[in-house]
Amino acid sequence: MESANLNVPPQSEEKSPGKEITHVRDLSPQQWKSGIAAWLGWTFDGLELHIYTLVAAPFVAQLLQLTDTTDPRVGRYSSIVQAAFLVGWALGGGFFGRIGDRMGRSRALCLTVLTYAVFTGMAVFAQTWWHLMIFRFLAALGIGGEWAVGASLLSETWPKKWRPWIAGVLQTGVNVGILMAGAANIFMSGVPPRYLFLVGVIPALLVFWIRRAVPETEEWHAAKAKAHEQLPGILDLFRGKVLRITLWTVAVCAISLTAHWAFMFWHLQHMRNLPDVLAMDVTQKNKLVSKVLYFVIVSSIVGNFFAAWISRIIGYRATIGWMCLGYFLAMLGAYYIPRDHTALLCWFPCIGFFQGLFGLFTMYLPPLFPTLLRTTGAGFCYNIGRIAAAFGTVFFGLFSKVGDHRMALLYAGLLFLPAGILSFMMPKVRD
Repeated sequence: MESANLNVPPQSEEKSPGKEITHVRDLSPQQWKSGIAAWLGWTFDGLELHIYTLVAAPFVAQLLQLTDTTDPRVGRYSSIVQAAFLVGWALGGGFFGRIGDRMGRSRALCLTVLTYAVFTGMAVFAQTWWHLMIFRFLAALGIGGEWAVGASLLSETWPKKWRPWIAGVLQTGVNVGILMAGAANIFMSGVPPRYLFLVGVIPALLVFWIRRAVPETEEWHAAKAKAHEQLPGILDLFRGKVLRITLWTVAVCAISLTAHWAFMFWHLQHMRNLPDVLAMDVTQKNKLVSKVLYFVIVSSIVGNFFAAWISRIIGYRATIGWMCLGYFLAMLGAYYIPRDHTALLCWFPCIGFFQGLFGLFTMYLPPLFPTLLRTTGAGFCYNIGRIAAAFGTVFFGLFSKVGDHRMALLYAGLLFLPAGILSFMMPKVRD
C-alpha cells in the first residue's frame, strides 16, 4: 500500500513508463485539459490575491469611517485583515490538499475555485473591518487549496522533464491574474473600492468546465486502488525520511514567504503614503499603484522563466538559494534610504524579477511526497509558511512610522538571507 512507501527517497517517484513526450503536439487531450484547468485556476488565484492589496488603505479607512489613509489605525487593521487572509491560505492548503488526496484532483480543484470566488465577491457586503477579515479568510481557504491541487494535477499528468518550465508557466498564470486585478482597479477607479471585489466572482464560471472536462489522473486512481482504503494520514508527513523533507521545506517556505508577503502588502501602502503621492487625487493614486503592480509582475514573469532555465542547469535548490540572495539585494537597494515614488519605480522591476523563485516550488515540492500524500504534503509545507507570513505582515508593520513603511520593508528583506542558506538543506529531486 502507498503508506508503506513513505520512506522511499523522492527520486524513486520520478520513473515514468511509456513513450517519452518531447513536443507539445504529442500531449494527450487529458494533459491539455489538466494544464489549462491548472493555469486558469492559478490565474484567478492571482486576481483574488491582489484585489485587496490594491484597495486596502482606502477601503479599510472607509470601514473605519476615517478620511485619512495615513491614520495608524488604517495600517494596523488592514494588516490584520491581510494576516487573516494568509492564515486562511495556509489552512486551505492543508484542508483542500487532504480532499485532493482523498477525493481526487479534479473534484478538489472545483471546490477550491468555488470557495475563493464566492467569498471574494461577498467582501462587497462588508460593513466593518472584521467583516472584511472573515470574508478574506474564507476566500483564502480556496486560494491555498488551489495551489496544492493544481500543482499535483500537473505533476501527475505532464512530462517530468518539463517540470521547471511548467512551473514557470503556472506562476505566469498568477502574474497574469495580478495584472488583471490591476487593470480592473484602473477601470473601476471612479467607483467605491468595495466594488472591485465583485470582479472576484468571475472564476466561479470555471467550475462548470473543470467538472465536465477534466478527468482524475491515472496516477491517483492507481495509487488509490493500491492502497485499498488504507490511506496515509497527515501525521505521515512527520515520520521516517518524509520528516526531513517536511521540516526543511516548511522552514524555507515560511521564511521566504514571510519576507515576500511583507513586501507584497506593505510596498503599495508605502507608495500611497509617500509625500509626493499624498498630493495626488484618488484616481491618480489608483493608477500609480496599478502601475507599480505592473512593474513588479511583468518583471516577475521574466523571472519565472529565468529561474526555470537556471534550475535545469544547477538544480532547484541552488536556484532557490541564489534567487533569495538576489531578492535580498533588490530590497536593500530599494529601501535602505528614503526614496520618492519615481526613484522606487526603478527598483520594482529588480524586485519582481527575483520573485521568480516562488514558481520553482510548484513542481519541486509535489514529487517529494508519495502520491496519496502529495497534495497534503505540498499544500501543508508550502502553505504553512503563510502562517509565519501572517504574523510577519503585522509584526513588520510595527516598525512603521505614521504613513512610512520603509523600515518594515527593509527588515523584511533581510529574511531572504537565511532562506537562501537553508534552501541548500532541502532534498534533491531528479526530473
